[in-house]
Amino acid sequence: MDGAAGSALGLGVLVALIVIALAFDFMNGFHDAANSIATVVSTRVLKPYQAVVMAAILNFVAVFVFHLSVATTVGKGIIDQGIVDPYLVFGALVGAIAWNVITWWYGIPSSSSHALIGGLVGAAVAKVGTWALIPEGILKTVAFIFISPIVGMVFGALLMLATSWIFMRSTPSRVDRWFRRLQLISSSLYSLGHGGNDAQKTIGIIWMLLIAAGSIGAKDPVPIWVVVACYVAIALGTAFGGWRIVKTMGQRITKLKPVGGFCAETGGAAMLFIATALGIPVSTTHTITGAIVGVGTAQNVSAVRWGIAGNIVWAWVLTIPCSAFMAGLAWWVARHVFA
Repeated sequence: MDGAAGSALGLGVLVALIVIALAFDFMNGFHDAANSIATVVSTRVLKPYQAVVMAAILNFVAVFVFHLSVATTVGKGIIDQGIVDPYLVFGALVGAIAWNVITWWYGIPSSSSHALIGGLVGAAVAKVGTWALIPEGILKTVAFIFISPIVGMVFGALLMLATSWIFMRSTPSRVDRWFRRLQLISSSLYSLGHGGNDAQKTIGIIWMLLIAAGSIGAKDPVPIWVVVACYVAIALGTAFGGWRIVKTMGQRITKLKPVGGFCAETGGAAMLFIATALGIPVSTTHTITGAIVGVGTAQNVSAVRWGIAGNIVWAWVLTIPCSAFMAGLAWWVARHVFA
């Protein structure tokens, strides 16, 4: 079914798919809340409820900060717009949501972003084969599975080494006092970057759907209500928090003090700001995990629990193929049951 035929399914189907997309966006915030708040909670700078409220507010404030470059990549740079129909969007969203639920249940900090990209790829391949994939957008996204955590790790480690050198003559209590305050800034920056990059992925999906349904033209800008709705949804998801993953991110990889939390969040935020400016849909999970590992390594290589980090890397590797498989299956079921 092509885009024109998709519009014939009516307003009810369109609204239902937009609701599902916003549900994914909410789950993205819920699933990835740990990325923004794990370090500031684990260092006891903020109580959990204070951290989630701050993160949620800044997730939404990002709407005023970032250009919609990531939304353009997701909406027009992963699969050919001509094959998009409601069944494909449904399959992509179901595949991404299913993988998010599985990883949330087991407390695995996987990537909602890559689950969504995998969902789009899986549904598209199930429908027409690999010709509809746009290699440039997919390769850029896949490359940053490795680039974003490595850059986050390097930034985190360099910041940790720099602060250690700068404050080498200061007492531990003074350093702790300073960085408990500074971590409020670094955590805020990371939450801002999280909202800016992740909310735009759902904006791209709804934009794609509206074009396929004929509600807007292919060259029309994203409707403002879509932008606001997606930022509100991810902020609400963050406000509810993903507590299973907070523990893994905040304490199981390496023990953090306020100075370490500041360096990890600042390094991760820098990576997110760069990627969002370039229009690259990166994983906030990968980025902050890499930054935390970098901070732990800068202190002592043995301070990092490499077994836990290794399990997380496996989840990264499996996210796109697993969500793609589930999305392809969801597309097939929808096409044969609801057609």
